[in-house]
Amino acid sequence: MSSTVSRPGVQEPGGSDAAAAKGERSAGAAITAAFQQALKALASLKLTVVLFALSIFLIFAGTLAQVDQGIWQVMRDYFRTPLAWVELQIFFPRTVEVPGAFPFPGGWLLGGLLMTNLLAAHAVRFKLRWKRTGIFLIHVGLLVMLSSEFVTGMYAEEGNMTITEGGVASYTEDIRETELAVIDDSGEETRQVVAVPEAMLQGQRIIRHEHLPFDVRIEQYQDNSELVQAGQAPADVPDATMQLQNRAWVAVEKPVVSGTDQQQSVNVASMYITPLQKGTDKPLTKEGSDEPVGPILLTQWPAMIMQEGDPQTVTVGGKTFEVVLRFQRHYKDYSVRLKEFRHEQYAGTETPKDFSSFVELTDPTANVKREARIYMNHPLRYDGETFYQASYKPGQGTTVLQVVRNPGWLMPYIACALISGGLILHFCLSLIGFL
Repeated sequence: MSSTVSRPGVQEPGGSDAAAAKGERSAGAAITAAFQQALKALASLKLTVVLFALSIFLIFAGTLAQVDQGIWQVMRDYFRTPLAWVELQIFFPRTVEVPGAFPFPGGWLLGGLLMTNLLAAHAVRFKLRWKRTGIFLIHVGLLVMLSSEFVTGMYAEEGNMTITEGGVASYTEDIRETELAVIDDSGEETRQVVAVPEAMLQGQRIIRHEHLPFDVRIEQYQDNSELVQAGQAPADVPDATMQLQNRAWVAVEKPVVSGTDQQQSVNVASMYITPLQKGTDKPLTKEGSDEPVGPILLTQWPAMIMQEGDPQTVTVGGKTFEVVLRFQRHYKDYSVRLKEFRHEQYAGTETPKDFSSFVELTDPTANVKREARIYMNHPLRYDGETFYQASYKPGQGTTVLQVVRNPGWLMPYIACALISGGLILHFCLSLIGFL
């Protein structure tokens, strides 16, 4: 007969380790159970339906927003963002002013949740069997399709390259962004350019930077504008004009281009600036006098209508700088020369039948020189970029090429092939099983 005596304050050998191990197993089991529960919630079919319903509403709201905003602005504010602010005004006639907005899941958040929902469903419910191979391919195609939009939104670049017949271009212009350029053209072979992005131009403010030869005070910035003859402008427009076609013009603000605008496709910005002495709030004065320089009117309109206006210049320390408001430029290592532009119309009409560009691309860094004809559905591809025949300037032998760099350009094709193959395979397997 044996007995065990337990003494207060004395632990049996191994008791602590066993209790700790048991506690760790319990904690691990709790974490695993919580993870499985969360995974089941993410795999819920009800969540799928809710996400589809939210996506449909977001598309509906984004479509209505194009009445007041451009399509690229709507893309940024509603779809290529994790959180969108939906204005109440878009649901009412514009004759009734309705202030306020409410937050709503943006396109990237909904797309990410849909991908998570699909992956969780495969982890919880779906079994990889031969009969379900078609469904699996369809779902892989959907994942690739959703991923392609994210890659395009994050990394795709596009711009226009405008070239007159016989001319050369080595940069593209992003017609969605504007920049203020201060150009030093005193060099014999190079030009020094300081560019200020659009985000710094909006609002009344002073721009200072060590590379600028003078400071700039923004008197007024207009996201979209039109030119009217001097003397017909509202009283709040600064006292500055520009010469164009032997007339004096001023710029007045107008509403931004919307997705439903039939007369204008892009915003044409204008601004009024006053050059300042470096590090002060005093206006810059003209050389040899006390007369202030400015205000100065800068506008994109001459470039839009292919007119040569007198460039606005500012002289500092005996050196003259050209000041330009233009679309944001992206310079390339190569150049493109337009050798010939062809524009055919249907007989007896002004309707374009065909227009094409015969170009010569030269890249000295890669020792490349090649010729190509670019026309509808026959782009030129070089160094990861694709050149499309996008438009032209009527009557001037000027072509507009759209240059696109999109690392995810192949993903939609792969997605469509996977989805189509999955549908066909699923149909065939189901038919075989039925027969």
